[in-house]
Amino acid sequence: MDVLGNLEVRWVQGFTNGTFKFVDKKTVCYTCGNFIVFLNVETKMRKTLQSPASGIGAFTASGHRRCLAFSDLRLNPSIFVYNYPELELMCELKGTTKLGYTALALCDTGPYLVSSSSIPDHTITLWNWESMIPLCSHPILGEDITALVFNPMNWCQICAVKSNALTIWNVERCGNYHLMNPSAVDLPATDGSAIECEANPSHMPSGKLTHFSPQMPTSAVAGLSGDKADNFVPLKLIKTKLCPSAICWSTSSDLYVGCKEGFLLCVNPDTLLVSVLYKPQTEVTSTDDSETSLQEGSFQSLALQDCNLFSAGIEGILRKIQIKGNKLEVVQTWALDEAASAICFSPDGETLLLPCNTGCVYRFKPLLKDKIVKVLDVLCGDFVAVAPIYTDRSICLSVREAGDVQLWALDDGQCMGSIALQTHVTSMACCLIAQYVVVGTATGDVLFVEMTTKQKPRLVHRVHFYHVPVDHLVFDQGGNFLITGASDSRMFVLNARPSKGFEVIGWIEAPGAIVSLSTQYQKESGQVKVLVLCSTTGREINEGNVLLLLTLFVQELTDSTSFVDVHGRLRKDVIHSCLYELPHALCSCVLATNKIFGYCQQRKVLQRFSIPESGENPSNVQEAVQLIPEKEASGHFLSPAFLQLSPHQAWLATVGRDGLLRISEISTMDRCVQLQCHSCWQDGVGSVCFTPDSQTLITTGLRDGSLVCSRLRLKLSGAGKAAAATQYGQSIADSFESVVSSENTVLTKMTDWDSQTQSFTRCASFHTEEVNFNEKMSHEAEQEENYFASPTSSTWLDGKFDAVLQEEIQQYAETKKNLRRNIKVLRDRIKAMMEENESLADMEKLVQQEFNLDVEEQQRLQLEGKQEVTRVRKEIEMENLAKCYQREVLKREFWDSMQVKGKAIKAFHSENEVKNYPMKERTEKELEELHRVETTRQIEQEDSQLQEAILDTISGEKREEMAAEDSPALTGSLSALYGGINPYLYNQFNLHVREQKINQITLLTDVIYKVKSTFNKEFEAVYKQKEQEINRVREKKKRISEIMTELDLSETLWEPNLTDNECPERALTVTDLEIKVEKYLTPEQKEKEENLREEDKRQMLAAKSDKMRDQALNVMMGGVLELKKEDVLKTEVPQPEFMSKPEVQWTEEERKSFKEFEKKAKELREEQEKYRKTLETEMKKLLTSIKEATEMFDERLTKLFERKVKSEMVIYQEELKIANLVHSIQTEEEILCREKQLSLKLEKARIVKNKIGEELKKHRETVDEFREVYDNTVAEDKLLDKGFRKEFYDIPGHITDQLYKLYKRRPRVQKIKTQTENNPFKEGALLGTAPSDGLSLMMKAMEELDAPENMPEGLDPVVWERFCLARRAKVESEQRVKLKALTLAEMQAFLQRRTDEDENAQLEIKNLIDELNGLCEEKMRFRLDSMVQILLQQGQVEVEAGDFIADNTDALLIHRGVIEDLNSTIRALGGQKIASMVECKDFRKGIIQQEWDHRRMRMELEDLSNKARDIQTLRITQEIQDYLTETSNDNMVSKHLTTLERTIDLQETTHQKKIETSKKQIKHLNRQHSHMQEKNAALDLRMADMEITVAERRNIVEAVAMGDDKKTEAEKNYQDIILRKKLLNIVGAQSEEILLLRAEVEKLRMKNFPSLSQLHYN
Repeated sequence: MDVLGNLEVRWVQGFTNGTFKFVDKKTVCYTCGNFIVFLNVETKMRKTLQSPASGIGAFTASGHRRCLAFSDLRLNPSIFVYNYPELELMCELKGTTKLGYTALALCDTGPYLVSSSSIPDHTITLWNWESMIPLCSHPILGEDITALVFNPMNWCQICAVKSNALTIWNVERCGNYHLMNPSAVDLPATDGSAIECEANPSHMPSGKLTHFSPQMPTSAVAGLSGDKADNFVPLKLIKTKLCPSAICWSTSSDLYVGCKEGFLLCVNPDTLLVSVLYKPQTEVTSTDDSETSLQEGSFQSLALQDCNLFSAGIEGILRKIQIKGNKLEVVQTWALDEAASAICFSPDGETLLLPCNTGCVYRFKPLLKDKIVKVLDVLCGDFVAVAPIYTDRSICLSVREAGDVQLWALDDGQCMGSIALQTHVTSMACCLIAQYVVVGTATGDVLFVEMTTKQKPRLVHRVHFYHVPVDHLVFDQGGNFLITGASDSRMFVLNARPSKGFEVIGWIEAPGAIVSLSTQYQKESGQVKVLVLCSTTGREINEGNVLLLLTLFVQELTDSTSFVDVHGRLRKDVIHSCLYELPHALCSCVLATNKIFGYCQQRKVLQRFSIPESGENPSNVQEAVQLIPEKEASGHFLSPAFLQLSPHQAWLATVGRDGLLRISEISTMDRCVQLQCHSCWQDGVGSVCFTPDSQTLITTGLRDGSLVCSRLRLKLSGAGKAAAATQYGQSIADSFESVVSSENTVLTKMTDWDSQTQSFTRCASFHTEEVNFNEKMSHEAEQEENYFASPTSSTWLDGKFDAVLQEEIQQYAETKKNLRRNIKVLRDRIKAMMEENESLADMEKLVQQEFNLDVEEQQRLQLEGKQEVTRVRKEIEMENLAKCYQREVLKREFWDSMQVKGKAIKAFHSENEVKNYPMKERTEKELEELHRVETTRQIEQEDSQLQEAILDTISGEKREEMAAEDSPALTGSLSALYGGINPYLYNQFNLHVREQKINQITLLTDVIYKVKSTFNKEFEAVYKQKEQEINRVREKKKRISEIMTELDLSETLWEPNLTDNECPERALTVTDLEIKVEKYLTPEQKEKEENLREEDKRQMLAAKSDKMRDQALNVMMGGVLELKKEDVLKTEVPQPEFMSKPEVQWTEEERKSFKEFEKKAKELREEQEKYRKTLETEMKKLLTSIKEATEMFDERLTKLFERKVKSEMVIYQEELKIANLVHSIQTEEEILCREKQLSLKLEKARIVKNKIGEELKKHRETVDEFREVYDNTVAEDKLLDKGFRKEFYDIPGHITDQLYKLYKRRPRVQKIKTQTENNPFKEGALLGTAPSDGLSLMMKAMEELDAPENMPEGLDPVVWERFCLARRAKVESEQRVKLKALTLAEMQAFLQRRTDEDENAQLEIKNLIDELNGLCEEKMRFRLDSMVQILLQQGQVEVEAGDFIADNTDALLIHRGVIEDLNSTIRALGGQKIASMVECKDFRKGIIQQEWDHRRMRMELEDLSNKARDIQTLRITQEIQDYLTETSNDNMVSKHLTTLERTIDLQETTHQKKIETSKKQIKHLNRQHSHMQEKNAALDLRMADMEITVAERRNIVEAVAMGDDKKTEAEKNYQDIILRKKLLNIVGAQSEEILLLRAEVEKLRMKNFPSLSQLHYN
């Protein structure tokens, strides 16, 4: 484009994140999208800096050095450093980072910058940004670093913060070589306790035997090695650490750390000691004030001012805290309007800045006790749309996702006003004829906000159109209509005039989801053309493949009321539409005059289409017309892109996800002017708009929360087009002036919208009518009509539909009422008929279905029921199939695969039950392994026997020992007695190798298998016996039952049966008795069942005919042909017939017959009684035999149970052996794993040692080279001093002396401290800058000494100038010596630290080697110290049992014979001891008596001796002599009292004189004290100057006289030796004198105080 010049940024608003940094005392800077904004907190003036690349990543600034640094967002990013206020690019740092930087920090005291990169490299790098070189770098592990902070007192310490970790990096250097060493800070746990680390056990041999295995670290037990083992933490030691949220360096170089959990920590960066200054549970003060009490989240941010700590938290309180030792006190609090996300002080420490997450920034001056002032209020959140206010061309407005509508001044970007709609906003449009804005929400509402009062916008109207978000809002250029669009393909047309009450004109159905809307107003024809981009694919609504061009007639739609149908839809005869098909889907399009512009996302091109003539002519034909682009231009790199036409429709603006704003002329489209407004890494541009003059554009970022206003600067050739654009905008404003005035008047009179009291008018009236109508309905009608009640969230269209339904309900209300009445009558009649039918006979009854009037409904319900039954049946069948499959799997796994199936045997007469051992069949792999082990053992045994035969070393004793070794006591189990014989088992005392232990486990497993098999065989024999016994009992029971039947007994007999545990296969089969529900039969099964039933009936009929013969036999002979013996009890003697007559009527024959009858009856009774006794005896024998047999079986089962217990014991013994062997193997594996880990650590330590050694050698060479340079510099400096007199040889001597004194004189310059002795990491904090600054200060101060006033008298000025140059050269040389001395000291300290590291590495290698050797010895010792299982009988264990398990650590295993011999010896010696004790007792009595007499006599002697000694040593004093010579004691006492009284009077007089003298001395001393204070004050002033001079001279003397130190030290030592020798001589002489004097004193004492001579007793 030839006429368009460029785009320049006017202002930027918003901010991307809450990072605010001071760049000088009054200016802060923060990121805003692709820009950095500078804000003066006093004047609120703003400046912007655009990123030279795409986007801004990490950002930092330094107020002391007035510079800032930030990284860009791209692959292989760079770091840009700018100065302030010039905003010049100082340097661009290019590192090796691939993706981006996570944190940056600038040093306030030097040209240093530290950066941390993200994945994949994760590196922290220190830069010298002045020289643009990286000084050093170090890889970091774990998460990204979130913050970096230099220590302001020492730039060599840097604190790095992660989400849950804290690291202090110490920078060391040696010349130009820099090194960073990390020191991780162990943060406490969330309860404030320190986190303990697992202590690695020592493997040094101690010589103590124990049956426990060597203690291994948990990592070795887990089988880990390498880095996993080093980083492994046991679960019991894992604790959640505190998460740092804010850090702050103190003036003493301590680090204050605020945590999210409410803790405040103090970290010593040298010792890494962490002190907990505050816990959330503890109370800070005695008061319960909520502002002073600290809680969780109170240390969200920290800042230090002097010695006071300021903290701000999530509760919205700013606190001033004083820390004394390990205690803190909240001194003062300030309540904030909202919680501060961060706080920071200005470089001068006067201004405190408090940014908030809501977009507000506050300023506070604690020293001035000023109020908290808001300096920035731009809110926060992502922008949705931006639009200019056409009625006031100096303002634009924007809306955020959260519903915040803001007004901005186009001149300077100041916020004029705002309103919070408190809803999720999706779209916005501004009206041309009235000062209001329309906002679309995610809930489908359209809100109307009045803007006539800029400072206080109001919500005046609201309409609910959609159940989906409102995606599009557009006004036509004439301000006639407001058109809405959403994804549900409906467009609503509203009257845009407030005077019409924002009337909804109607709605239109689009052919698909609406992607884009655009309008074109033709004033001449009064038409509004609407271009709709639709998506008919149904997959994605971000692109559209169909264009719909609608023509709306303004006059018809605004004046007439018959343009919609009853549902509010615009009729087709009042709108004209044309449908167009696109060759490629478009993501955005705009409508121009006879042109359509669109952007194709797939091809990334901008396309221009011409509207066909059919599109110009109104038509309602819905046949799609194919559109072909007439011109294409290249588009954006990242899609999708959006288009916007300028108001005068000459320029086209496009924005995309690449963040570019492009403007081109619609006629050419090839050339364009562009501006990087936003970053592509933050999703680019979200929306764009032109101002009415078409020369200012405003863009919003999609995700960066920034608003950018840019100005289009035209070239001179485009001045005419600029004027035309401005004139067009002015003409539009003039044409709307009268309409705007009238509509704004109406708009201002509208009341505020209240969501609580106001609702949709149409819906409200509809509800009222419905309620009134429903009150007239019956109960059934109410249930029916409630279906049509509109929900509370009904839209405008729902209200229309509901109103139509209500009209239909009211229109047909009477008809429906009659129908309900007729239906009720019919229902009652049918009900009466059904009741009558129930009372009829069965032949006259009708089927229930005959009364069903709706047969089709019945069939439908039956069909649904059958379908539901079929579905449920299929589900049940599938469930049963799954259960059957599960049953088969379980049966195959746990039943079919069992060689011996588990079952039990229960006793007949008790609850005793014995189970066998379920056993699986051994696999081929197990058998092969067993065969391999047995073969190996056979070969080993043969080899051992062969070696013994060759050496011929087997003797009889050894054979006995071998036989003893085979005893159960030493084999550790009794398996050989219970079938577990395996000749290939190893001896327990020979198991040392891992392979032997594994083979032994295999053999022991085979032993267990054999023991179980042996027991199972015995079990099977007993089981078969029980089956036989049961069969015998059943046979005997059968006979007993026959006897009981013959004897007519009805007792219940005991019948033995096998239980379910004895027959486990019963669980696999289901009997019919177990099924409690009715069995479902299929039709085929039912038919088969019926056939079987008929067959049974036929067989029963045939059987009845065969039973007639049996019935006749039963009637005649009782069912038998001959009488058996068993039937004796049933036989009876037939009674004669005459016995029915009276006995008097009998004849003789009858009487004889009666006698014969009685005789036969008596014989029969005797025979029956005899037979009955025989049967009873037989039954008793059978019962007794049954009882004896079952009891014998129970006894055998008891023996089997005992055998089972013994077998269990044997199995447990073998399993204990296996467990011990497995534990031994596992322990050996742990030892091997630990050995592997130590070997890896040793290898790494050696690699580190070699690396350190190489670096140490290189650094030592560097230090040696620099020491030579330093020595040369010192020598040159000495030559300058020595050559002074030679240089001024032509000057007289006295003047030369004066000049030499001036040559040595130096000006007073404040000394810059560059070294701290206590901390090696603090030396030379500013070695690169402080000495150079000191030299410049020294040279400035030398100008005063070089002044002619200081020149000696009589000196030539030329000589003075020459002298000044020589002195300056000397000063520069001294400064060079100082600088090199400091550098050398630093390099030596660096070398010493590297030497210490080398020694530590060597010591670590030595420790690892020792630990590895100790571990190897422990391994061998463990292999040889085998655990042996021994069986001991009761009484052979002499160790006292504890509470649970006996402690056998000090026990010994010895032979039984040794114990017996020892016991006999003890008994003999015991008798001898008793006899000796009796003899000693008698002899002891005499001794005690003599000792008592001797003690009494010795005490008497001692008493007499003491008395004699007291008499001899008594001194005869003067008092004793006077007392002895004085005859009257009273006179002596009175004299003594008189003397004492005189002495007291004298002492009182003397005391008063001393008091007066002391008072005079005190006054004199006070005067002297005041005088001395004045002198001391003067001397203090002089001493401060002298200390500076002495320090400077001391440095010079130390630098010059460094070589003479050894000679001076030797001389000093020699003088000390001489002095010590003299002092010793003096001490010896004085000692002799003291001895002499002491002898003289003793002589004088003996002379003055004579004593009695001592008495000597022989």
